[in-house]
Amino acid sequence: MQRLLRIEIAVLLGSLPLLAHVGSPDIFYEGTAGPYRLLVTIRPPQVIPGVAEVEVRSVSPEVRQVRIVPLPMTGPGARLAPVPDVAQPSHEDPQFYTGSLWLMATGSWQVRVSVDGGRGPGTVSVPVPAVSTRMLAMQGTLVAVLIPLGLVLLLGIVSIIGAGAREAQLEPGEEPDRPRMRRARVAMAVTGLVAVGAVWMGNQWWTSEAGVSQRNLFKPLALRATVENGGTLRLRLEDPGWLNRQTDDLLPDHNHLMHLYVIRLPAMDRVWHLHPELTAPATFTQALPDMPAGRYALYGDIVHASGFPDTATTELDLPAIAGHALTGDDSAGEGPRLDEADYNRNVALLPDGDRMVWERGPGPLRARQAYEFRFRLEESSGRPAGGMELYMGMQGHAAIVSPDGSVFAHIHPAGSVPMAALSLTTPGLTMPGMATANPGGGLNPHAAHGMVSGEVPSEISFPYGFPKPGPYRLFVQVKRAGQVETGVFDTRVEN
Repeated sequence: MQRLLRIEIAVLLGSLPLLAHVGSPDIFYEGTAGPYRLLVTIRPPQVIPGVAEVEVRSVSPEVRQVRIVPLPMTGPGARLAPVPDVAQPSHEDPQFYTGSLWLMATGSWQVRVSVDGGRGPGTVSVPVPAVSTRMLAMQGTLVAVLIPLGLVLLLGIVSIIGAGAREAQLEPGEEPDRPRMRRARVAMAVTGLVAVGAVWMGNQWWTSEAGVSQRNLFKPLALRATVENGGTLRLRLEDPGWLNRQTDDLLPDHNHLMHLYVIRLPAMDRVWHLHPELTAPATFTQALPDMPAGRYALYGDIVHASGFPDTATTELDLPAIAGHALTGDDSAGEGPRLDEADYNRNVALLPDGDRMVWERGPGPLRARQAYEFRFRLEESSGRPAGGMELYMGMQGHAAIVSPDGSVFAHIHPAGSVPMAALSLTTPGLTMPGMATANPGGGLNPHAAHGMVSGEVPSEISFPYGFPKPGPYRLFVQVKRAGQVETGVFDTRVEN
């Protein structure tokens, strides 16, 4: 049974469109536009050109108008904005705005959100990778309607040409003679051949265009993984030949070129958050920690120089590794086996006696809805945990994974957008959970959501929405007293 599950996961990982996050294409961002705090959700189209759906929720009731416009991430087009569209406020919730935008070309885009309200204007730009992830097939009912109509049109053209050649020059009531009948049959035959040829040529053009669209479908980077010298993981990025993407143009995201999640299958009870070093073009190495023998899923997050994010995945069978101690930002976590998952549990016990609490809402979670997931770290006595620290400059990190491997998302308090891409759209941008330098020393109390007097709070939130119904496992990581704590939770999402 476990072998069958591993095979199913491998098939899914190899067949799903992987874009920035595996199977999770929607973009979630929480941040500020001037004095206003916003939660922005962008649902990119599956086909480019296509229409992206944009949702903006304002925490402040002082917002009077929200305008949205798409721009290329870089280049002259990033500075020459067209006239923005006005997002429409909801009748039920005046702080919720919606709109739609055309994304006309494949590549790295940004959606600029401009807000006007009682405290003046504000602007924020949210990166959006625009790619075609599927080819939309024509609906069967439409095919059933178009084929008979096409045949009627074809026969009608042939009949009209035949009637014109046979009777157009006859006097009323006069019957066509044999030469006219023969001429009409020749005209109908020639017209039929021309019409069939036109249909054939149209089909050839359609097939050619479909081939171009198929070649332009997003293809994720391949990740080739091997273990050398008994405990060194070697990863190589390989481009399957999608457009002009490169494998050696990477930007550091939270000071690392790659964030690698390693999850043991099929139990999903062990997770490692590692940061391999670039040792050759498109090649990374990582000294592995102690790891039991088994099969592992690998998810490698990277960001290209254009701001385009990629998640390269693979699976790897490992022998028992007697490895090195975790150092730097590398961390590990452990939770219950997947077959022991409690989908109603909201408390995760941590190895040091602390506990992480998921502040769930009363109702069920729904697919394709934006949520703000809140967690807090507390001591065994129930008091808020002290000594909290930033983890790679953020209040925390989280990975959301579906048991079948079809969904993987690495998110932060600012959402699912990589910091490296955000820094291209808005240099010097501060985000929820992101620290900046304080001229007076310590942390800037205005740089992170919930920070007070430079202290890192014991509560953290992540904006995200599940892409489809089903079970999910959440790995939530925070740092306290130099130690990264990992809370493991499970949930089921309804339609």
